[in-house]
Amino acid sequence: MTHAVSGGFGVEIPFVTHLGFDLTLFADGHSEIRYAPKVEHLNSFNVTHGGALMTLLDVTMATAARSVAPEMGVVTIEMKTSFMQPAVPSADGPLVAKGELMHRTATMAFTQATVLDAAGKPCAHATGTFKYVKRLVTGSRSVNPLNLNPGGLSTD
Repeated sequence: MTHAVSGGFGVEIPFVTHLGFDLTLFADGHSEIRYAPKVEHLNSFNVTHGGALMTLLDVTMATAARSVAPEMGVVTIEMKTSFMQPAVPSADGPLVAKGELMHRTATMAFTQATVLDAAGKPCAHATGTFKYVKRLVTGSRSVNPLNLNPGGLSTD
């Protein structure tokens, strides 16, 4: 089932907002996020900082996991990242991250994602494990619901 995508994630994630991620696919265990790195997102070699790329991969995998259970949130349990080539910002287009839910259980999601440059060459790849959650634990005895926008999507 395809879910409407408006570019937003359904919850306020300040770091994702700062980075300017644009969700363009959220359906059937797949996700796609476009990202045009700004100057402040670069490292000393003038390429996209690895931390920004890891965030992009993390959010892309989380979104793929949520695409089959949009009423749930997910939290990252484990993530492995490989960097294959520099992700150079380009006037030819944004970086594109494509995520896939490879397997899921009632409570866990096993995912992968790849970041491609404007020429379609892979720059970074990750695998990740996520836990589906309805509520976020905030202390030893309290829980708070996810801060969802009505009808929106959440990642982590």
